[in-house]
This record gives sequence, structure tokens and C-alpha cells, in this order.
Amino acid sequence: MSSENAVGVVVGVGASAGVAASEVLTLITEVLAEAALPADAVRLLATVEARATEPGLLGTARQLGVPLVGHPAAELAAVAVPNPSPAVLAASGTPSVAEAAALLGGGELLVAKRKSARSTVAVATLHASEHDLRHHGDAEVRRPGLVDLAVNVRAGTPPQWLRSALADTMGELAAYPEQSTALAAVAARHRRPESEVLLTSGAAEAFVLLARTVRPRHAVVVHPQFTEPEAALRDAGVDVHRVLLRPEDGFRLAAGAVPEGADLVVIGNPTNPTSVLHPAAALVELARAGRTLVVDEAFMDTVPGETESLAELRRLPGRVVVLRSLTKTWGLAGLRIGYVLGPAGLIAELAAAQPLWPVSSPALRAAELCSGERALAEAEAAAAELAEHRAYLLAQLGRFPQIRAHGTPAASFLLIELPGAADVRERLRTAGYAVRRGDTFPGLGPGWLRLAVRDRATTDGFVAALGRVLGAAVN
Repeated sequence: MSSENAVGVVVGVGASAGVAASEVLTLITEVLAEAALPADAVRLLATVEARATEPGLLGTARQLGVPLVGHPAAELAAVAVPNPSPAVLAASGTPSVAEAAALLGGGELLVAKRKSARSTVAVATLHASEHDLRHHGDAEVRRPGLVDLAVNVRAGTPPQWLRSALADTMGELAAYPEQSTALAAVAARHRRPESEVLLTSGAAEAFVLLARTVRPRHAVVVHPQFTEPEAALRDAGVDVHRVLLRPEDGFRLAAGAVPEGADLVVIGNPTNPTSVLHPAAALVELARAGRTLVVDEAFMDTVPGETESLAELRRLPGRVVVLRSLTKTWGLAGLRIGYVLGPAGLIAELAAAQPLWPVSSPALRAAELCSGERALAEAEAAAAELAEHRAYLLAQLGRFPQIRAHGTPAASFLLIELPGAADVRERLRTAGYAVRRGDTFPGLGPGWLRLAVRDRATTDGFVAALGRVLGAAVN
């Protein structure tokens, strides 16, 4: 069974103190084989809270590449299980850690508890409402020959001048990367001291560093949005509270939506996949003492004038962190270059969690050049052109009464709602066009698709294919 088609499952784990990861992993492998499931079907390990820091369980989660979550014993005790044990109840406060933990985070129990010398596991399907946080747009275009409307990277990039400059760095690869020039360029671009800038291997690394460093007690991720922040937090063993924005509100953040007690809040601006640009004033309202506010501005350079950015606001309450990426406008997804802007103390903590030489020499050169005046002028022109192409795509989609676009899109993509979206997506693939499914984003269901904005000619071809798929005449 391929990972794309595998049933997603939760593995509940009960274990004695000091259990070895190898024992737990062996038992999980045997149980998955019994259920005819591959290892990559596992999406989550769950256990009782008292065992959530057990090295053997953490090691198992790392080897499987999934998060480990711990549930309070009282919550597990409230779950009806098929094989309760008085001994387990006396020891842990719940009649069956493995079965209750699997069922609490899942749906139907596929495999009742199985035991080894020091561990017990059970397997349940994920709830139908669970989302695949690891699905990304590049998975839509792995088949050659598709017109790409699934990945939000500007077409025709990197530009030739940037390609040439990166090629010139090939002669420097024998030396270890040296950050000072790139760091100075990024700091100057955002009018910050260098101590408030951290260069990273793409914005995705920044999410991992934040999850491992901040260690929040009450983490909130505002959805629908890019799923890597939540995935990184869950990988670090952090429970995540979701604030779901509503399409009927245009996916805008309402006052009071974020719990007052949240000490970490993550929000995108403009937000992927909704394309909504939140007012800077609304985001500033989220900043307060004792809270780390993380604003993912990976698509901000697709907005003319970068209006509503917090990148240059330095004296806000609490710790305000802005993440940037060079992937979208410059077509550098494979190079992995992004950066973090924030208070010097937090930047120093994040840097201490990085490995040595985290950013390659070619990526550092890209950071330097893309922060210069020539690049900023080109990015601004590209953003203005993008706005025209986006308006044209919206107008063309408006000819189909069954399609709805909620809110006011501001980035390099659109989110649309339409009946039978999953079938439409597959039919579009047959017609030669790849679009991004929306149901992997928390807060969205199977009726959503994300479309990257392309030039008019590409839009015309896509709209014609869409019309054929929908059985509608395009006048």
C-alpha cells in the first residue's frame, strides 16, 4: 500500500518506565503487519501524560517520524475500552492506556491491545475530520506534463541574474558557509540590528526551532493556514489548540477569537491557503506580555508595498516573531532559505538550537542578493503584475455560478469552494492541470481547492478545461 493511499492510524502505547524504543518499535511493526498496514500509515503515537516524556516512547516517535502526545489519565479513564484491566487502572489511573489513547485520538479500533514484556499497543483509525498536516502542493505535480496551479512559486523563476550569481558560488563550496554579508543585507532590508535576524534553512526550519525552543503551555494555531507550524509543534510534543476562521466571515480574524491565556500564537499573513491579508493593527492586538506571537509572512512579498507587514515593528509587547521565505517570489524552494525576525534574546535561543552551518553558501548568496535594491524593485513589479493576473483569474472564475471565493484574496493563490471539488480535481489532472486539494487544511473540507495565480494565457487554458470538467459553456 502506498503512503498516498494508506489508512491513517493512531497507535496508542502503554509502557513501563525505562522501556527501550527498540521493543516498542518491534511491537508496533508486528501489530501493523497484523492489520496489513505499512509503517507510514502511523500519523500519531498517543499515551498517558505521565509517560509522554519517556525516552523509549520519544525515540519510537522519532524513528517513525510522528508526534507523541500524552493525554491526562482522567481523560483516558472516560474512554470505553474493550479490554479493561484492574491492574492497569491501579497503576495508571485508566483501565487501558493503549486502547484508550488510540480511541481518544482516533475512530474505530483496528487492533486491540497487544503486549510485549514492557509495552502495550493498540491501533485505531484517525477521525474522518483529521487532516494530513504533511501534505503539500508539490505532491500534486509529481506526474510529468501537468500545468502547475498547485504550488505557490512564481513561474519562470529563478530569474537569470540570480541563476548566474548562484552558479558563481560553486567555486566557493570547499569553504564553510560564512553568514556575515547575508545577515547584514537582510538586517538592513528590514531596518533591524543583525542580532534580531536569524537565517534558516527555509521558513520550515524556523517552525521547528520555535517549537523546540519556546515550549509553550498553551499553543494556538489560527487555521486554515500552512500546516507545518502545527506539525512542528505536535512533533515537539506540544498540544495545539486550533482557532478556526469561518468562510462566512471571509476568513478574517475576529476580536477575541484567540484565547487570552495563549502563550504562543501562530498566524499567517497573507494566509495560506485563504489568501487573506489581515490588517497589521489586528495582529498587533494579539501581542502582549508573556506571549510569543509568530506571524508567517512567507507570502508578504507577493503583496504590493508589503502593506500590513510587522517585519519592521520592533517594540511591541511580548515577543513578536516574523518569518520570511525567499521561496515564493524567487523560485528557490530547492535551495531552502528563509529567515526569522524577532527580539534579540529569542533569536539567540533559536540560533543555539540550530546545527553548525545551517544555511549553505549558495543560499546565503541568495539571501544577500534578494535583499538588495534591484531585487526589491523586481519583487515589487512582480507583485503588481500578480495582482492583475489574480483579478483576471477571479473574473474568469466568476463565470461559474457554482464556484465561490470567500474574502478578498491578496496573495499568489486563491481558495475556492465548489461542489464535488475532489472529483473536479481528479478530472482536471486528466485534462492536464494540477490544483491543490484543500481538505488537508484544518477548518476546510472536501469542497475546497487552492489555485496558484498564473499569467492570462495559462488562466485561459485552465478556465477552458475547468468549463469542460464542470460541463459549463464558457462564453
